[in-house]
Amino acid sequence: MSLATSAVLACGVAYAATPTPPDTDKVESTVMPSAVESFDYPDAARILKEKNLKLKRGDGNIVLAECSSDPGLLKFIGRDRDDFCFRVTGKTGYLTLEVPAVTGVQSKDQSAKVDMTVDGETKHYEVPKNSWQGIGETIDPESREHVLVEIRTTS
Repeated sequence: MSLATSAVLACGVAYAATPTPPDTDKVESTVMPSAVESFDYPDAARILKEKNLKLKRGDGNIVLAECSSDPGLLKFIGRDRDDFCFRVTGKTGYLTLEVPAVTGVQSKDQSAKVDMTVDGETKHYEVPKNSWQGIGETIDPESREHVLVEIRTTS
């Protein structure tokens, strides 16, 4: 037997003769957490505090933006609040939110479906591309306060 073969066998025998059980604490700490997307709106608590807009969940294709004349924006107006806008970044978009006293919406390059609640009932509004439309209490004969709860867009 050659010297190299003897060394390999000696290492193998030495290793086999002194097995150590795996350290389960180390194994568990190296397991990656599951990547489950919650679709919660990023920085929602800060936005609620700063802008009084309660943004909940979405697909990431409708994002809060500064109001301007740029294409791809949805502009919402309301009673006793500043206007607010969302940029639509995909062919479709989805966002749930909770914003009271919204009275109108302007669309540009996309059509939108807007849901609002009033007295436990959901009202649906279709907003065509490139249009202004009154929604909520603006067109409610009883002028009840409506809450904007969902926006869906398509290009």
